[in-house]
Amino acid sequence: MPKEEKDYLSQEKFDELTKEIDHLRSTARKEVLTELEEAKKLGDLSENAEYHEARKKQAELEERIMTIEALLKNATIVSHKASDIVSMGSQVVLRRAGDKEDKMFDIVGTEEADSAKGKLSNKSPIGDALMGKKKGEKITVKTPNGEVKYDIIDVK
Repeated sequence: MPKEEKDYLSQEKFDELTKEIDHLRSTARKEVLTELEEAKKLGDLSENAEYHEARKKQAELEERIMTIEALLKNATIVSHKASDIVSMGSQVVLRRAGDKEDKMFDIVGTEEADSAKGKLSNKSPIGDALMGKKKGEKITVKTPNGEVKYDIIDVK
């Protein structure tokens, strides 16, 4: 049996997902059931587009609930402690080789990753390459367009 991987979440993301699942289990489920009941009243289910749409919506809802349940079950809450070594929750300032500007990134779990907001997954190529490194070190990341080199300017 394969080992289950931990999902790393900030306390804020854990709370957000808990709130979402509570809403899905109560309010959203009731809304979908109401839609299904209304659609059933429209007649022949084999040609009832409203009924099929409501069933699809119900399946998507249940899939999201299962996904969140699994995330919360396997979650490890990350509370970053100041360190000069990159780990979960670290803020890292990088400079791409050849660039003059630095970019700051937070190292987060995959559920919170959003590169547009400067949140890198620990499992992304850059995030993975950064783990365990220190200020002043260099990393090389393999991308589809070739290797990219970065200097680690700071770790908070």
